[in-house]
Amino acid sequence: MWARLGPAERGHLAMLLFSALVAGSFSLGALAANEISPLALTAVRFVLASAVVGGIAAATTGISRSAFRAPWRFVVLGSMFAIYFVLMFEGLKTAPPVSASAVFTLTPVLAAGFGWLLLRQITDGWTAAALLIGAVGALWVIFRGDVSAILHLEIGRGEAIYFIGCVAHAAYIPMVRKLNRGEPAFVFVFGMLVAATLVLLVIAAPQLWQTDWRNLAPIVWITIVYTAVFASAATFVLLQYAALRLPASNVMAYTYLTPGWVILWEVFLHGTMPQLQIIGGFALTALAIIMLLKKKGTRAR
Repeated sequence: MWARLGPAERGHLAMLLFSALVAGSFSLGALAANEISPLALTAVRFVLASAVVGGIAAATTGISRSAFRAPWRFVVLGSMFAIYFVLMFEGLKTAPPVSASAVFTLTPVLAAGFGWLLLRQITDGWTAAALLIGAVGALWVIFRGDVSAILHLEIGRGEAIYFIGCVAHAAYIPMVRKLNRGEPAFVFVFGMLVAATLVLLVIAAPQLWQTDWRNLAPIVWITIVYTAVFASAATFVLLQYAALRLPASNVMAYTYLTPGWVILWEVFLHGTMPQLQIIGGFALTALAIIMLLKKKGTRAR
């Protein structure tokens, strides 16, 4: 079945799985965020993710020295993702998982902007309308359906911090296509992870030294393993795979599914359902993803 699909269809399936795996990091991350420094957690997860992806790359395509020409590319991309994950866990200290995942759904609009700046990808009217509808739905969830809060821009501190990380995440998508020189997905992601790990080990050295690793709560280790293997290694490869086959805004359009997946995670972990006043926001994001799936959206010039 996989062999019968075209490049674009494979990219769509990769992003569908991406959205499901990413959602788990919000619910688990919120449980672990106040138990460990975001810098220390991110550094350890990147070490583990590098080992996993490096092993897969060595066992499949192999890792050649030529794949690491112009290593500055990996430093740039790795730094972007390091910023994203550190700020994500910092934001989850106070932002509810569902609200944080709604912030994440703003990345398609940001990605479309970066796609034009870096690759001159043009967004047509239909796609622009879908992105706008999705952004409105995301803002509705972020402000919890409170019109007065929207009018006064009363956004939570955690959501504001995480939004900065999402800007870095959105810029990563077109940068992958711009900086990739034909390297296999696993090899390219491995290079990015190693660069990000080195940067984080230097910056997070004090936090790593001060952390009482022996007495950490079990949820911290569960979160580290999940985010390293599923929400880092797997999603990096899926994102890399899709970014080389789909326009930037369409790749990130799948983030509109993330809040729905987070709700399922919250029901599974805590038995909690979302507030009724934010259901309208989810309806708008659902409409946005349907519109984007019915239209190829952007084209590159």
